[in-house]
Amino acid sequence: MTIAELIEGIPKAELHLHIEGTLEPELMFEIAARNDVSLRFDSVEELRGAYEFDDLQSFLDIYYEGAACLLHERDFYDLTMAYLRRAAADNVVHAEIFFDPQTHTGRGVRFETALDGIWRALEDGSRDLGITSRLIMCFLRHLSAEAALATLEQAMPHRDRIVGVGLDSSEAGNPPAKFQAVFDRARAEGFIPVAHAGEEGPPAYIDEALDLLGAVRIDHGVRCDEDPDLVERLRREQVPLTVCPLSNVKLRVFDSMAAHNIRRLLAAGLCVTVNSDDPPYFGGYVNDNFHAMAAALPIDEADIVRLVRNSFLASFLDEEPMETYLRRVDDFVAAGA
Repeated sequence: MTIAELIEGIPKAELHLHIEGTLEPELMFEIAARNDVSLRFDSVEELRGAYEFDDLQSFLDIYYEGAACLLHERDFYDLTMAYLRRAAADNVVHAEIFFDPQTHTGRGVRFETALDGIWRALEDGSRDLGITSRLIMCFLRHLSAEAALATLEQAMPHRDRIVGVGLDSSEAGNPPAKFQAVFDRARAEGFIPVAHAGEEGPPAYIDEALDLLGAVRIDHGVRCDEDPDLVERLRREQVPLTVCPLSNVKLRVFDSMAAHNIRRLLAAGLCVTVNSDDPPYFGGYVNDNFHAMAAALPIDEADIVRLVRNSFLASFLDEEPMETYLRRVDDFVAAGA
């Protein structure tokens, strides 16, 4: 089995995926038309051509513009089903999906409108595509802690559908410490905490996310290698990092895929996983990330298998389904040996 065949066929989990960031240009135009929302782009081609970013903020500007098309439950359903079908084509069998309620409630869309549409698609995806899932609600860190707390209150009646809380949006100037009280409350209510840290922001934000927010998983985290003590901590505690290689290159965290540090972090013993973040914007879905890494970095078959196994070990699956998925991984590798 070639490394390309291994990447394509091996069952895998995706743990860092913003559902609003999966809005393909074609679907954006379709939803905008039926909702009578004007876009500043005249065509799909012009919109896709605008996906050149200098930094995180330049991406977020167009990301929020696209999300403004989402108004009704059907829109969120269509968005989520489109991602699940594409993920299934990559042999993603488990997905842990972020959604940003404040992106929608701030425009007058009800919390439940977004949640119901996403959740109905996840149920259909489980039945029709065999993809299990978990849903994580993120707070927008460029907004206030008070706004985050209000969003947490909106989520309380839906704890059976939302497994965790996260922290995303503009990292620079918005340290995890800003949201300590909100995360204290969320953990007390039974939500599992995760947080974006160490992508645009410094390594110290990773320490803050762990120490102040109680994060059990760090989203991105690639700047950890600027602090050897932090790398050792992440290795010792086996804190998972949900790394998004194509995203990191697109947003200029690294100048090229050849300069990416994911192989070094893996070699250092960290629990690293591979994910797509916002795939239409950053150049590809999860298999595209694996292929880009394999083309540019000294990554071999054993590394691919380890990264995939990490994706399940770092998930919020219960022990029995996790073990079932890990056996499927091992069986696939053994069959191709």
